[in-house]
Amino acid sequence: MVDLPPLGELAWLAGAMIATGAFAGILAGLLGVGGGIVIVPVLNVILTVLGVEPAILMHVAVGTSLLTIIPTSIASARAHARRGAVDWALIRRWGATIVLGAILGGVAASHLRSAALSLIFAVIALSVALFMLLRPEGRSLFPRLPRGLLGQPIPLLIGGLSTLMGIGGGTLGVPILSACAYPVRSAVATASLFGLLIAVPGSASFVIAGWGHPDLPPFSLGFPNLLGLVCIAPLTILFAPLGAKIAHTIRPGLLRILFALFLTLTSVKMLLGALGVF
Repeated sequence: MVDLPPLGELAWLAGAMIATGAFAGILAGLLGVGGGIVIVPVLNVILTVLGVEPAILMHVAVGTSLLTIIPTSIASARAHARRGAVDWALIRRWGATIVLGAILGGVAASHLRSAALSLIFAVIALSVALFMLLRPEGRSLFPRLPRGLLGQPIPLLIGGLSTLMGIGGGTLGVPILSACAYPVRSAVATASLFGLLIAVPGSASFVIAGWGHPDLPPFSLGFPNLLGLVCIAPLTILFAPLGAKIAHTIRPGLLRILFALFLTLTSVKMLLGALGVF
């Protein structure tokens, strides 16, 4: 682990992570997506400014994001469960496969370079942005979710790709479920529990993979950073209701376009960074 930084630098890092948590919380409440899709690219910038070793930069960002998703997904899932919106039958069918996908994603991440993780994040985030922009509102691509063994690759991909990106279950889970004619409220509620199934094994994989690495920033537990957990998670939970309040004052179509544009710009920036252009 690297030496403890000066107090001013430590305060700057904590302040930047607090701002990240607040921004992620507002977007989570505003757009119904997990904070990880915001936390990872913002942490990528913060860690770059702080001079974290480029070889592990995305591993730290992704691992920290997954760690912060654990408390936020618990809070979100409990709130949805109290309203009876979680599809427990789907959780029973998909739960074990999502966990398996998260473990495989964590193992794969330990063998990938930081640039490869940036590239994966950029490509998938850009795909989600295009899906949000181009899919007609309320229209499904498939009449229903596939069942049995035919349906198992879906949760496997959700778990694996979400772990590689450092995101919860909402960013991929909600669009996939909605594309299969799944009720959107139930999709959001059930995907909030996907986040917990992804984040626990996913963050554990990043702890093991990064344990003892010589270039880790202060307060790291493997690749995940505990300062990030303490600063980001509470602010994400605190500011999510504000985002939800704002959402009721803006047209849903405009929200979708704004978030898709944010994802597009973020994806392009990370794509150029992964290719060594920016």
